Amino acid sequence: MPFFVSTPRFSSRALLLIAGLAFLAGCQTSPSQQAHRSDSGAESIPTQTTYERNRGIILLKNAKGPRSEIETITARTLWGRIRQGFMLDPTAIDNPRIDRQRLAYSSESRYFEMTSKRSERYLHYVVEQLDERGMPLELALLPFVESGYNPMALSRSQAAGIWQFIPSTGKVFDLRQDSWYDGRRDITASTQAALDYLSKLNEMFDGDWLLAIAAYNCGEGCVGRAVAANRAKGLPADYWSLDLPHETMNYVPKLLALSQIIERPELHGTVLPELADSPYFAAVTIERQLDLHKAAELADIPTEDFIKLNPAFKQRVTAPGAYQLLVPIDRLEQFSTALAELPEDEHVKYQRYNVRAGDNLSQIASRHNVKVSALREVNQLDSNLLRVGQVLMLPLSANSLSAQVVSDQAVSASRSAPSATATSYRVRPGDNLWEIARKHGISVASLKQQNLLDTPALQVGQTLKIPGQARSSQAEQSTRKPIVYKVKPGDSLFSIARQFNIAIDRIREHNDLGRHLQPGQELTLNLY
Repeated sequence: MPFFVSTPRFSSRALLLIAGLAFLAGCQTSPSQQAHRSDSGAESIPTQTTYERNRGIILLKNAKGPRSEIETITARTLWGRIRQGFMLDPTAIDNPRIDRQRLAYSSESRYFEMTSKRSERYLHYVVEQLDERGMPLELALLPFVESGYNPMALSRSQAAGIWQFIPSTGKVFDLRQDSWYDGRRDITASTQAALDYLSKLNEMFDGDWLLAIAAYNCGEGCVGRAVAANRAKGLPADYWSLDLPHETMNYVPKLLALSQIIERPELHGTVLPELADSPYFAAVTIERQLDLHKAAELADIPTEDFIKLNPAFKQRVTAPGAYQLLVPIDRLEQFSTALAELPEDEHVKYQRYNVRAGDNLSQIASRHNVKVSALREVNQLDSNLLRVGQVLMLPLSANSLSAQVVSDQAVSASRSAPSATATSYRVRPGDNLWEIARKHGISVASLKQQNLLDTPALQVGQTLKIPGQARSSQAEQSTRKPIVYKVKPGDSLFSIARQFNIAIDRIREHNDLGRHLQPGQELTLNLY
């Protein structure tokens, strides 16, 4: 059982103002980053002596189990719940290293404003997982120290994600890393891996969370050797007494400083943004590849917001096979319904292509029946220049270009759109029902009905009958007025866009939209 010494809750030490943000930098910016190294050189750690426990510092060892349902409910807000789950009691630790870090954080007035906005998507999930395991909720603040809760953070040592796993440690904890997907940036997978690692370290260091947290930064071998060196000299072997790398000497104080501020924000002149103690996202399993822009469209949220929940996918498309997509919980029903109704020809498949000597973008596009602009957009190419051995992602469906992308295909369609008297259309390479219907200003359903099509599959050279609803001439379009649509209960941008055969981006462009549509809200729809 740990020994707790009664100390003043707050130090009366004169506080020296610390300038600069160097103390705020997480592990990801340090050139000496050794984060999460799986070091086989870790010595076995003997049980600490009574002397080492009786030094007025907190070395919490399994203080209490999982919090009860009543305890969790009474926390009310997420910050309150986190405070309630503190096990390390950081405000009882009087140490100048913590003071310096706390002053650095509190002197940056917008720190919590900026980082809380990022963390609101992920923090509740992290807290839930810690609570389920009965682990200290101070650990929910570790991604603030590591990455500022930025899943795209990448350090000089290639540590990635909110938990900043280096590649080798990520592999140890089964975080897959390939050209499609990086599990270190996967919010749920990396969180489970980080908590597994921290639990392992806690057991390795006999329940001492401060040593475990230090080892998360510089590796178990690094801390183990420092502990053994002190014991060999007859010195205390607690965290505060160890000679560790400079970054690790500041790492634990940063976490405890954040804990102190969150414990009593008003005392430190800090206002914490309000965060609700409720889930932000839900997981949906998909069985096949899906364009992330299309997925955002199905969820009726901006693509940028969707990618922030799913940052592990390195291409603009999900990886092959079954994967989970995270969707805002208030858009879950919308997304699930739209995904179930998504036509077969709007799903996307990609294949890898290794550039060979003599290849150019035009030849590759021609051989695989793909537009050059599609290749450039999918692979985020600034020019047509390629290098031998470069890997390109090739869309196997023309739908890899969503209605949000201005492409060669769209330009070609606008130039070759048939007149109002056209009654037939010959299918060209790369065509699909959705694009043909869009060219002619008709719905996919009417096109399928007119041609008695049971499937969306088309053959090059096939002749389609076009219903007499062809797009108006350019002169007529210039005089056509936009329509005003009044939002009905149950409507979404996705359902309205499909109803009027218009791109969601066009609706957003002509309307000042908030996050959600409201029944009775009027939208301006430019259908031409």
